[in-house]
Amino acid sequence: MPSLRAGVIGVGAMGLGVARSLRRGGIATTVRDVRPEAEHAAAAFGAAVAASPAALARAADVIIIVVVDARQVEDVLFGADGVSASGATERIVVLSSTVDPDFVVDVAHRLAARGIALVDAPVSGGPARAHDGTLTIMAGGPRDALARCRPLLDCMAQRVFEVGAAGDGARMKLANNLLAAVHLAAAAEALSLATRAGLDARLAGAVIGASSGASWIVEDRLPRALAHDLQPPRAAARILAKDAALAADYARRRGLATPFTDEARRAFDAIVAAGHGEDDDAVLLARALGRVG
Repeated sequence: MPSLRAGVIGVGAMGLGVARSLRRGGIATTVRDVRPEAEHAAAAFGAAVAASPAALARAADVIIIVVVDARQVEDVLFGADGVSASGATERIVVLSSTVDPDFVVDVAHRLAARGIALVDAPVSGGPARAHDGTLTIMAGGPRDALARCRPLLDCMAQRVFEVGAAGDGARMKLANNLLAAVHLAAAAEALSLATRAGLDARLAGAVIGASSGASWIVEDRLPRALAHDLQPPRAAARILAKDAALAADYARRRGLATPFTDEARRAFDAIVAAGHGEDDDAVLLARALGRVG
């Protein structure tokens, strides 16, 4: 059994599943979240609860960050009660949030100056696969740090791809989420066409799923849209809106035009502006089918 102690900061839809998978693997796990109910949910399957990110860093060898965005990452790592304020060294931070790759590289340098290694390890697969321990992880960072935390990553994921240095995991995740956003926006358009042509949406989804237009994103999201199963969100619309914006902005800084992503971004921005940001991102399909306003 791995002797490393794990810490998970951010035990929401994804982080709670990560903590559960670690506990299922027999790993001592401490959690921290700003919401007491999330901490209580983790404590119910044997996780300890820390009073702050700094306290968690003192209790864990590997600190897994599963918060929403760069602002939250900055706070839990470098805030007044953040990981870097703990005084703990020889730790590994596993950054699993989807954030800008340039920010990841900067964080890696700042942590290294404090004796802490960064493994850049975004995840894909959604909350169900997080709870099952079958995520896909794209990990970049120092080889020794990757090797040291690999037993924990293997508890979390079915597949772990080692993709290079810190920042490369984030770059790979943006490429993946760019495509996920485009698939979902394009599926909404296709299903809108099908229903306006008088076809049954459920049958159209089944035919597409067995044909050349198939994608995992449609297979996963369409049943939720048809059932109006949008709460609680498995993946909130505002999150994929954020990810599409990150991908488009990162590409633009490198001189790459992203017309398909730009269209998907507009679709997600519109759904968030319509008040559906906290709904499951299947709401994009539900709206195309006339199930929501």
